[in-house]
Amino acid sequence: MSEGSRKVLTVSSGELQQQKQFEQKVSSVISARYEGKPKACVITYGCQQNVADSEKIKGMLDEIGYDFTEDRLEAKLIIFNTCAIREHAESRVFGNVGALKSYKRENPDVVIALCGCMMQQQHIADKIKASYPFVDLVFGTHVVHRLPELLYKALTRKKRVFEIPNMDGVIAEGVPVKRDSDAKAWLPIMYGCNNFCSYCIVPYVRGRERSRRCEDVVAEFKELVSQGYKEITLLGQNVNSYGKDLEPRVSFSELLRMLNDLDGDFRIRFMTSHPKDCTKELLETMASCDKVAQHLHLPFQSGSNRVLKAMNRHYTREQYLELINYARKLMGDELSITSDIIVGFPGETYDEFKETLSLVEEVKATSLFTFIFSARKGTPAYDMDDPVSAEEKSKWFKELTDLQEQISAQQMKLHKGKTYKCYVYGKGKLGDNYIAARNDGNLIIEFEGDESLIGTFQNIKVVEPLTFVLRGEIVKE
Repeated sequence: MSEGSRKVLTVSSGELQQQKQFEQKVSSVISARYEGKPKACVITYGCQQNVADSEKIKGMLDEIGYDFTEDRLEAKLIIFNTCAIREHAESRVFGNVGALKSYKRENPDVVIALCGCMMQQQHIADKIKASYPFVDLVFGTHVVHRLPELLYKALTRKKRVFEIPNMDGVIAEGVPVKRDSDAKAWLPIMYGCNNFCSYCIVPYVRGRERSRRCEDVVAEFKELVSQGYKEITLLGQNVNSYGKDLEPRVSFSELLRMLNDLDGDFRIRFMTSHPKDCTKELLETMASCDKVAQHLHLPFQSGSNRVLKAMNRHYTREQYLELINYARKLMGDELSITSDIIVGFPGETYDEFKETLSLVEEVKATSLFTFIFSARKGTPAYDMDDPVSAEEKSKWFKELTDLQEQISAQQMKLHKGKTYKCYVYGKGKLGDNYIAARNDGNLIIEFEGDESLIGTFQNIKVVEPLTFVLRGEIVKE
């Protein structure tokens, strides 16, 4: 069977109904055990996909009968939804979980759970089992929809619960969602990744690519619009690959056009795109669809072709620039480019790093997400020779961030005096009476205004460009 036609396992309605029954069972247990509604604390690390998973976790807990708190020391259920992309994220998880040891000893009825990408790695699960005996429940990325069942086991059995199936992954429709924001929404359209970049753990912890049915995506999108959401971000580890496993096939560009044609006043964003799958058709779709934001997050990771090949990225510097130039030809100055860069990939030389600097100067991205290479056990890069010291990599990293800061400041100056239709999404940081908005190109513009404007589109004029944010003023019609 070809990769594109691989059968995707969809969770049956019967299985989901079984989870509803477990919700009722858990509800009965906590009603008998606690006075009033117990509180749950869900702590999320990592990407937007993890945030979307946590919103499902909260949706199920809400149906069970939990209230929510951000203070883990007043919670009866603490869930860490973890990230495995970098070592720093893993260290934070271990540190924060370890800090709960005395709290668990003083409150033995508290349930401590770990889930997410870290837990899908067997060596991490083994470490939790051996070194953190006060953790009650551990489950992987492929069984989030089974939380009611797993929680019931953790509450009623005296032994710890570990559920980490080794599989390609599933799609579970109809899981309740409790969203973190009333202003913007995350909408996963696919899960997993087939790219196997040599530094990346995602395909091993998230499984192979699997797309949600087009009709299910459209139905959820319509529901979000009816609920008043005006900024909706489509999520996937590689959204450009959407639909390759569907029969009949529906391309990501076709999906964007379907959503763009729906009635309503809203803006569509998406992430993350992979350059090898970014087609001219996608860029043309962005340019022609009035509700699709003209912001392209397209990670290039390195400016060196040799390093890109070692990373298993399947494109060259020249091919990347061809995409950027075509996108700018179609969308002009209104297009905002952002990207990811890894500094100090194993074997990278300073001359190769300078190729990255030169690419940064050519692309002139609005902003960059920059990282020093972090070795992930289980990936090919983990075993590669890495002779450059951490100190040297840190010097390179500063050189990169200094350059990008200059470019960002130059890019920001181009917007002075311009007026943009912006979506107001929350409180600002420039002052107590500032609120923050985002324009089509993903630029943040803060202006003095009333919080009642949050959740609306407003015309904002840029009056002062700062390095990473713009200060503006509302334009009265």
